[in-house]
Amino acid sequence: MTATAEPELGRPRKRKEDARLITGRTRWTDNMVLPGMLHLAVLRSPAAHARIASIDTERARRMPGVRAVLTGRDIAAEQGSLPCAWPITEDMLAPQAPSLAVDVVHFAGEAVAVVAARSAAEAHDALDVIDVDYDDLPVVLDLTAAAGDDSPPVHEELGTNRSATWTFDSAEAGTGGDVERALADAEVRVDRTFRQQRLIPAFMEPRSVVVDPTGEQFTMWSATQVPHILRLMLAMTLNVPEHQVRVIAPDVGGGFGGKLQVTPEEIITFLLARRLGVPVKWTESRSETMIAAHHGRDQVQRLSISARRDGTVTGLKVELLADMGAYLRLVTPGVPILGAFMFNGIYKFPAYHFSCTNVFTNKTPTDAYRGAGRPEATFGIERMMDELAAELGMDPMELRRKNWIEREEFPFDTVAGLTYDSGDYAAATDKAMRLLGYEELRAERAERRRRGATVQLGIGISTFTEMCGLAPSRVLGSLSYGAGGWEHAAIRVLPTGKVEVVTGVSPHGQGHETAWSQIVADRLGIPFDDIAVLHSDTQSSPKGLDTYGSRSLAVGGMAVVAAADKVIDKARRIAAHLMECAEDDVEFTEGRFGVRGTDRATALGEVALAAFAAHDLPDGVEPTLDAEAVFDPENFSFPHGTHLCAVEVDTETGRVRIRKYACVDDVGTVVNPLIVEGQVHGGLAQGIAQALFEEAVYDEDGTLTTGTLADYLVPSAVDLPEYVTDRTETRATSNVLGVKGVGEAGTIASTPAVVNAVVDAIRHLGVTDVEMPCSPQRVWRAITGARASGATAPESGGGLGSMNVTGGTR
Repeated sequence: MTATAEPELGRPRKRKEDARLITGRTRWTDNMVLPGMLHLAVLRSPAAHARIASIDTERARRMPGVRAVLTGRDIAAEQGSLPCAWPITEDMLAPQAPSLAVDVVHFAGEAVAVVAARSAAEAHDALDVIDVDYDDLPVVLDLTAAAGDDSPPVHEELGTNRSATWTFDSAEAGTGGDVERALADAEVRVDRTFRQQRLIPAFMEPRSVVVDPTGEQFTMWSATQVPHILRLMLAMTLNVPEHQVRVIAPDVGGGFGGKLQVTPEEIITFLLARRLGVPVKWTESRSETMIAAHHGRDQVQRLSISARRDGTVTGLKVELLADMGAYLRLVTPGVPILGAFMFNGIYKFPAYHFSCTNVFTNKTPTDAYRGAGRPEATFGIERMMDELAAELGMDPMELRRKNWIEREEFPFDTVAGLTYDSGDYAAATDKAMRLLGYEELRAERAERRRRGATVQLGIGISTFTEMCGLAPSRVLGSLSYGAGGWEHAAIRVLPTGKVEVVTGVSPHGQGHETAWSQIVADRLGIPFDDIAVLHSDTQSSPKGLDTYGSRSLAVGGMAVVAAADKVIDKARRIAAHLMECAEDDVEFTEGRFGVRGTDRATALGEVALAAFAAHDLPDGVEPTLDAEAVFDPENFSFPHGTHLCAVEVDTETGRVRIRKYACVDDVGTVVNPLIVEGQVHGGLAQGIAQALFEEAVYDEDGTLTTGTLADYLVPSAVDLPEYVTDRTETRATSNVLGVKGVGEAGTIASTPAVVNAVVDAIRHLGVTDVEMPCSPQRVWRAITGARASGATAPESGGGLGSMNVTGGTR
């Protein structure tokens, strides 16, 4: 590697893309205006499960400005079925998933008709006069009941609501022992059932899509995380030649997994544009986001842990029910399976069994949501470690220290079949404990308990790791995932010495343009401002697998490094030729090629101009310095950290206040500390929101009652504490940058830290669990044991819960 005068790696640069984002100079998808463009509005089912008896669209067709009204039956022959790219088992049941329902609707919010009109207002006005008759069918909402043999089927043709069961057993896999024997022989055994409530990815920019069919190809602009995957799926689903489809993701305002999708509306917009031969646009309302864009989480977790009296863990058994909602979307079935590799966390379990059954209900489909499977797993194991510590009468931190992997034990083969390459859990934990004031707060907690204070103090711990850098293609193949995990990059060295970096990842707020520029500036020894990063357009960036799973830097960034190294190798040969010396005598430093032992040198820019002119190149060398590379990692990367939370719980009202939150994350080498800090802060907000505020709630008819941001409580800055953050650094060994990924760490780690703190504050009152979100009402009911006294009233902070109003466990 070369180095500029001031190294870029590790430099806290402000993001170069922010200049256009915060001054309103960017163009979001909904800002697109094309000549002759029509606007779409989608009519959605109010019923959660019903047969469509009839749809009368005649009045709508006569409304001012309306150009077309289509139903599912009108496009039944061409709309295909929305793709599911992750068949987790050979016998997985997957219903047809039309973009517009044809005969039956399976969740409230499912699209049943679409209007194209000259303006968005005219299109929405026409929706009001479409008359749909529904014949109600049984509504299936409760996840556990839906999995039963006697449940009415969500999809009659399947005959069951169980889509698939996926199992991993360490004894069968050869990675550990027999968990049933471990549980049977346990000196201590703890069994718990936890609920992962249903969440809604509340990205800032609503989904929007524009399709222009008037050129030589179909051009789609979409607020998507996955333009490359979307292009491929459009071609495969609609039988359109792939080379006639171009997908562009302009600046995208957040995703959190919610835009890792091929949506019904993208298919519908494409079909309308193709039928009408003019550009069309659809942009959703916030309510449509809430009811129709995919949701996340929603699991019932049954966990059993066994240990010896001294605290040594001996086995872990995990049995999940995962709510798929009404259909399988792009990666729906695989999301809970990702958790299979993370339930063991950072601990040395000798025996492990994981089983997950995916179940259909009449609710909005679920799919990826920030962390996707890993937050659910981390929550489960970190809650269980606290419960085991309470059972043993041990300090929960000491229990973790006794069982975690020590620094000198890396690389470590886990009972779940992964190889963790590096880490130092003790270093991160020690620093986090100092930052929190762990011992002082423990003493205060004990004092409050002694005097029976009304406001009790609780301290929660989450020592976590996650698998990032998705992923080695061979591993994804072994899990039946429909794509690989490689990433592509190209570097174009312009004749003036400026550089364009083409990347296959697709940012939606992460700061790729800044981080990639820093990497290339250091690698090629050129100024940061001389670099432009091109992305998110399948025409200019034709190869890639997009951004999700904290893969961009660990995989996409490494492709950039590999391409830069190819540029240097080619330029070195040309420089040697120009300076009339042997290639082995040329050294490259800070953007200049020099002849070792002399003062002869030439800059990379001069070599680039010579390569462009091509007047005097070595034999066999092609003009230009351009290079491209593909990187496919050999292993995941494994960020880790320790998150500690201190909460105050008012035992008379149930109110929870976060008094202090301290975390130390180890994300490997840090390219830009400012970006890392921002990612951690945003992740913490999202994880704390799950613990205390957010939940998608349905009534008994299957109507989402939290369909606005007045009901679904996304916290604002005033609802959240100040964070004390820091880092340790152990380099990843799976890539030369040593990076591990940071996009999901805060979300994964923070939720169990907060809930453990809440339970810790009131455990001495007999409480062993409070179901999320830990609203004042739920906490109060858990404390008072009032669960059986009557129905829980709707309330701020999550209210009824998806299906269970019991609140807590005593």
